[in-house]
Amino acid sequence: MLVKWIRCTVGDRRGFERGQRKWAGLLGEPGFRGQGGGWSRGRPDIAHVFAFWESRAFYDSFMARSHDRLHAAQVGTYKDIQVKLFDYRFDVKTGFEPRFTGVDVVRVAHCRVHEERVEHYALMQEKVWNPAMAGSPGMVRGLFGEAPGHEFLVLSMWDSAAEYGKYRAERVERLTLRAQTATDVAALTGDIVQLEPSWTV
Repeated sequence: MLVKWIRCTVGDRRGFERGQRKWAGLLGEPGFRGQGGGWSRGRPDIAHVFAFWESRAFYDSFMARSHDRLHAAQVGTYKDIQVKLFDYRFDVKTGFEPRFTGVDVVRVAHCRVHEERVEHYALMQEKVWNPAMAGSPGMVRGLFGEAPGHEFLVLSMWDSAAEYGKYRAERVERLTLRAQTATDVAALTGDIVQLEPSWTV
């Protein structure tokens, strides 16, 4: 599965939201699995969108055919866009599905990892971080993805911001030390995204 993460700095919020609803046109596209997103809880001008495709071939075909028509409604509503593609590696918790039901917030973490630490980082994700997140009551589903250049995406879906906040307060510092995250990671960016149900396709 291919995971697409889009981050926009939005100038015209209402226009952007109107355009975002037009992406319902993705339904029926060959290989399309789901899309959702919302606004950053920390910065109200930042929008995040997450899209899932069966494979790179289906995604490339969509980009060549239908993308520009669907995107036309949002042209001019944002100032800056960053798009990254990741290959799905494994679930965070079991049974990941590309859907946004039963979820209120998404935590996105983007890591650039030192080349010689990639294997250790992926192992720690599997053995330390995943069990801790999966054991947190408010964590619904998630995935771990990889892109060329030692870049990784950890996407976790939570039933509420309060539940994610509890997990962060109680466990993250201890887990970071145990997993030697500071040694593995060259750069880390992330955000908490408040989902907008009308954006879900």
